Amino acid sequence: MNGSLLNAMTIDVEDYYHVTAFSQCIDRCEWDSYTPRVVDNTLRLLDLLDQNEVSATFFVLGWVAERNPELVREIVQRGHELACHGYSHELIYKQTAGEFREDLHRAKSLLEDMAGAAVHGYRAPSYSITARSLWALDILIEEGFEYDSSIFPVHHDTYGIPDAKRFPHVIERRCGTILEFPPTTFRLSLPGKCLHVPISGGGYLRLFPLQLIRKALRHVNGKEGQPVSVYVHPWEIDPEQPRVKGAPAKSRFRHYVNLDTTESKVCRLLSEFRFARMCDVLAAMDAN
Repeated sequence: MNGSLLNAMTIDVEDYYHVTAFSQCIDRCEWDSYTPRVVDNTLRLLDLLDQNEVSATFFVLGWVAERNPELVREIVQRGHELACHGYSHELIYKQTAGEFREDLHRAKSLLEDMAGAAVHGYRAPSYSITARSLWALDILIEEGFEYDSSIFPVHHDTYGIPDAKRFPHVIERRCGTILEFPPTTFRLSLPGKCLHVPISGGGYLRLFPLQLIRKALRHVNGKEGQPVSVYVHPWEIDPEQPRVKGAPAKSRFRHYVNLDTTESKVCRLLSEFRFARMCDVLAAMDAN
């Protein structure tokens, strides 16, 4: 086990046909026509967490929760934190403030009714709180969220605020404050510039060699003295999932690269680092 620092293990509960990469060829009105795989894949992740005695935070899409209330209850019954991933997996900067609030409220209410407890955490679909949608933080505060995990401090064509803070911090807004826990990056210094390399989950977890990921996470824990946040989607442990026809080559690469390695990488990280729910990591930091 790597040191005593607590790190956050997080699961974004959505199915393979919900992803932004396929939104050009799969309309939301068609989602119900696809064969769902999210329940079985999420249960596999729950079993994997049980085997390693790790509690995690599950950012559940409202659309999934509405159709699978038993899955939401299973997550809670196994001792994990239930958090919100919005309802319709719409990019925030493509919504109006009113549309975002309605989507957010619908998802939060669904999750809280099913769990019988308050939901405190939020993660935007595709990390879509960017420089042009920071107004969403005000709505999160007004809707009662205590923390967010949506601002990715990287350059990317869909998301990211490159100069955002890399570690958990308080964001002050006009209507109050909210804790931000960004996905973890590794600071790489090059001549004349500094890059934030995403190494904490999703396609990056699948693309980069495990040895590189472990080294980077150990550096963040040991040298920088900060917790890491790792994320994975249930569809990422499912190499047998149906292939979506008509998707652009870049989207196919991002979605399908190394699906067969995800589960073994997650297993290795769970065995080498101390992980907990995101709410527990933030509470431990506050206590210190």
